[in-house]
Amino acid sequence: MSSENIKEAVQEKYGAAAKRVTSGKGSACCGASPGSSIEGCDPITSDLYGKKEAGTVPEDALRASLGCGNPTALANLAPGETVLDLGSGGGIDVLLSARRVGPTGKAYGLDMTDEMLALAEENKRKSGLTNVEFLKGEIENIPLPENSVDVIVSNCVINLSGDKDRVLREAFRVLKPGGRFAVSDIVVRGEVPQAIRKSMELWVGCMAGALSDTQYREKLAAAGFEFIDIETTRVYNIDDAREFLTAAGIDPASVASQVDGKFISGFVRATKPTSAKACCAPTCCRSN
Repeated sequence: MSSENIKEAVQEKYGAAAKRVTSGKGSACCGASPGSSIEGCDPITSDLYGKKEAGTVPEDALRASLGCGNPTALANLAPGETVLDLGSGGGIDVLLSARRVGPTGKAYGLDMTDEMLALAEENKRKSGLTNVEFLKGEIENIPLPENSVDVIVSNCVINLSGDKDRVLREAFRVLKPGGRFAVSDIVVRGEVPQAIRKSMELWVGCMAGALSDTQYREKLAAAGFEFIDIETTRVYNIDDAREFLTAAGIDPASVASQVDGKFISGFVRATKPTSAKACCAPTCCRSN
């Protein structure tokens, strides 16, 4: 499938998710509020934020969450830092980041879906935070200058891109030397049935576009990162994947042995070398 087809499918599904929240019909995905589940979401997006964190953001920001982890809680954000959330959706991780970096810091959110950006702006207004800015754009072409960000976070979004190498090169470009890459993402351990890779429904649902742990490490290293680590935060079994597979027309029993325990939510860490220049090699430069 082409990158453009993937992009259109992601925009359609996540635009619809945002509309579901703003229309008052429930959460964008399941797990965020009682009785509001949408087929194909659970268990990846459920129970990611503690009560204390949930209480610091507008309800619609929590209801619009479509992530697979809680990167802001794991990224060790410090007061005064500049943070960029790739694929910021309804803005929950941007708002949480903004509170962690404080008024001397800044939190950017980048998203390509108009409906999600509108929802994020409303959540920003409700939050009262002034150190937040939402940008429209694609994670393959980040609209920020090089060496401008201390930390990049993301929550189950990079796996949705059809050009992950470019995403990681762009992340490297905008990070300051010594800057940190700290994202939650779906990661695959081992081989996955080809039927899953070919399914557009599962691309949009965070599974089929996922990199293997080895691929993730290799791509981060190729982009120029060092100190690469992947920490497992959740492991999904065949029962967890059953809803995804059934929605895509795949018999769970037929692929159980190939799926069970293969998909994880992982916290992916890496660092831009302190000696890195704005463009250290052709692979680090932003392609036009």
